[in-house]
Amino acid sequence: MATSPNSPTLRSWIDIAPGSDFPIQNLPFGVFETEERGTRLAVAIGRYVLDLYAASQYGFFEDLTELGDAQPKVFRRRSLNAFLRLGRPAWRAVRQRVSELLRHDEPRLRDHEEAVRACLLRQSDVRMLRPVKPNNYTDFYSSIEHATNVGTMFRDPANALLPNWRHIPIGYHGRTSSIVVSATDIRRPNGQRKAPDEATPTFGPSRQLDFELEMAFVVGTGTELGSTVPLAEAEEHIFGLCLFNDWSARDLQSWEYVPLGPFLGKNFGSSVAPWVVTLDALEPFRTPGPVQEPTPLPYLQQSGAHNFDVHLEVALTPASGPETTISRTNFGLMYWSMAQQLTHHASNGCNLETGDLYASGTISGPTPDSLGSMLELAWRGTRPVPLADGSERKFLLDGDTVTMRGFAEKDGVRIGFGEVRGTVLPAV
Repeated sequence: MATSPNSPTLRSWIDIAPGSDFPIQNLPFGVFETEERGTRLAVAIGRYVLDLYAASQYGFFEDLTELGDAQPKVFRRRSLNAFLRLGRPAWRAVRQRVSELLRHDEPRLRDHEEAVRACLLRQSDVRMLRPVKPNNYTDFYSSIEHATNVGTMFRDPANALLPNWRHIPIGYHGRTSSIVVSATDIRRPNGQRKAPDEATPTFGPSRQLDFELEMAFVVGTGTELGSTVPLAEAEEHIFGLCLFNDWSARDLQSWEYVPLGPFLGKNFGSSVAPWVVTLDALEPFRTPGPVQEPTPLPYLQQSGAHNFDVHLEVALTPASGPETTISRTNFGLMYWSMAQQLTHHASNGCNLETGDLYASGTISGPTPDSLGSMLELAWRGTRPVPLADGSERKFLLDGDTVTMRGFAEKDGVRIGFGEVRGTVLPAV
């Protein structure tokens, strides 16, 4: 029997620094490009990317029947979508084979100098692209701490959660065209805003630009219009997870939010990390979610551990100052699991499509230093967040860079998500 790619005993012949996000047990998928090679699918390993198209050219996947006649062209695309459409058996077969090729005692790639030069490139020498081409994007609202904080600030502290919140995973459909890969600058948006002490609205740059720390899952297997997904089968439709920053203009949002919800305060930009960590790689890090009271309706009742113990952090770097970590929290705190989100999303017959992105909503914890947005950290501007250079922030300033990182760790194995980063540019 083949050794599991998740085994803590695995070692690679590639030199991987301690604490790396990308040990041999991870092997996340992404898409890169260079001037010479064009666009290619890849797997991250240590400081390198393994070019899957080059690997297929050397015959390393030729016996994988799960790929059918799709290779090598499926590895020479601008997104993972075509690969994802091959289904879970193909995803697992490729991850298993890559794991075998990179193991310390496996000579097929290790001792083939020409193939090593062709297949392995330093991450610093490639440009990472958005990993999927989503036709659809949904942003959920699944952290009870975040929802309670927002309800306390903007509504009634005694009744912070709206009556439906504990019964259904709340979400809204967002815009895919403005989802960009990490390291893409974000332009401060213009829009209408009206402060409580102003008689009429004005138009101009947002004065309350914010980030939202989120995780997103990628749909691998779609569904037909009119069909539903039982909760027990929901995770079969999920390929993996990536870091996600749902940039938000709070002043635009608060003015336009009623009666129809998010619009220009949200759709000017969202940032996604370039690497998608497979659900299979995260299997050892399952954890039970919070107790749900009242008990959800039968179609949303779950058993077992459907949350994942992923440590998350947010850092803010001013234009001319050092980085300051301003928040640390955990994905495992989410009230509604990804399985519940997906099942509810499809419960009315809405079809899921390969490559779709479903974001978790802001991930906040129970302590002041575990909040996932500047809105909460600075409590609507009433308690500014101190930075290492002596300055402070109520909301983001032009030139600020926000960097989000995440990892799961157990039995000496660290499965990292890389980072999602963006710098704020002035409005035009």
